[in-house]
Amino acid sequence: MRISKYLAHAGIASRRKCEEYIREGRISVNGAVIDDLGHDVDPGNDSVLFDGRPVAPPSDTHVYIMFNKPLGCVSTSSDDKGRKTVLDYIDTEKRIYPVGRLDFNSEGLLILTDDGDLAYRLTHPSHEVKKRYFVKCSGRLTDEDLNRLRHGVVIDGRKTAPAEVRVTSEIPSGTELTVSIHEGRNRQIRKMFEAIGRDVVFLKRISIGKISLGDLKSGKYRHLSPEEIRYLKSF
Repeated sequence: MRISKYLAHAGIASRRKCEEYIREGRISVNGAVIDDLGHDVDPGNDSVLFDGRPVAPPSDTHVYIMFNKPLGCVSTSSDDKGRKTVLDYIDTEKRIYPVGRLDFNSEGLLILTDDGDLAYRLTHPSHEVKKRYFVKCSGRLTDEDLNRLRHGVVIDGRKTAPAEVRVTSEIPSGTELTVSIHEGRNRQIRKMFEAIGRDVVFLKRISIGKISLGDLKSGKYRHLSPEEIRYLKSF
């Protein structure tokens, strides 16, 4: 088994993050530090350490959780500013971590798991997993604004991929709409609207692929069904 896959399945982090750890020289196998992403390990015989601590062989049983992230918590396992994290809401003995992120002032659907291979599939751009958001923005959007969002705008020096954008309501304070994207760049939705001169005043992720929040309350979570897990693994 490839070392990055071994680490991800053992619940250390996503496969992409585990590859970073390998490059940083934080992984050793049988007493020797390795930096080769293609290094293979035998789960039954090799001794693997992460930062000097033993990594238990991967379990065949993974945890898959859907969480409705509320405002005012961070999508990380810990926070150096002492803020509440998404893991503070979830009762599990497994070492799980969020798949992707929602920023501090955003809310909605977040998947948490200890399956690093699934996390890699859902976050890697090549798999183009669509995420849908409910957005409230300032002001009324013109046809030109909508076309720019749909065809891509430049953020952080690079153009975004085409997005699906649908206005659902015009309200006194601005516009309500849904936006679907398959990229996962930092604060992407907010930056897209900034690029057309609008502020996002409310942002909620409502689905990932065909997996929707439904009636799950803010701050609550549930385990994904076998059918939902099979669907996510199909990417």
